[in-house]
Amino acid sequence: MTLDLPAPTAAQLYLVGRFACRVGGSDLRLTPTAERVLAFLALARRPVRRHQLAGTLWPDVTDRQALARLRSALWKVPAPHRSALVEADTTTVALHATATVDLYDLDPTESSPDPDGAGAAPIPRGELLPGWCEEWVLVERERHRQLRLHALEDRSARACGLGRFVEALEAGLEAIAQEPLRESAHRRVVEVHLAEGNAAEALTQYETFRRLLHSELGLAPSDAMRALVRPLLGRPAD
Repeated sequence: MTLDLPAPTAAQLYLVGRFACRVGGSDLRLTPTAERVLAFLALARRPVRRHQLAGTLWPDVTDRQALARLRSALWKVPAPHRSALVEADTTTVALHATATVDLYDLDPTESSPDPDGAGAAPIPRGELLPGWCEEWVLVERERHRQLRLHALEDRSARACGLGRFVEALEAGLEAIAQEPLRESAHRRVVEVHLAEGNAAEALTQYETFRRLLHSELGLAPSDAMRALVRPLLGRPAD
């Protein structure tokens, strides 16, 4: 007689905007130390040696104490869900291979590009692990910010090329909202207005950016930005 074993339950980690963990569709409450362990493993994207993980999370205690705290943190993850979250052996610990992480949607090494943008996954909104101040978080937070800006600009350009102007504007304007002084984001929005034939909207966007850049940094838009609107004017775009 054979027993039907339950299918493995997939885990989902959310690091953008907040830390959250779901297993089998239900929210899982974890201790703060367990959250740190899982977040570190998710950001590492590979198996991590136990000594490295423990030494990074607990740098102010001895190696023996740090390893003991790591074992304790893993042990406090509810047993029925532990196997869905981590894979461990005597020397390394890793996030389980089947676990998904919202952050990976932005990583070109983790996700497959969609050539026409149709059905593209939503771009995670928000800051990576807000309120966390560890150095290993700060480095990844900046990486996430840059990847998100480029992903939004790329989506705007692709959508514009396909005539999906509403989607193109939404992505471009969201990039501007995240980084108001980023010229490449403003260029995307100007390009969408021009593609729609909205010359006045294009000029308004250009002028808004020109004034903001001058007031904040004392700079003028680049030649590439000025070239976009120059044909609309009977004078230099400056």
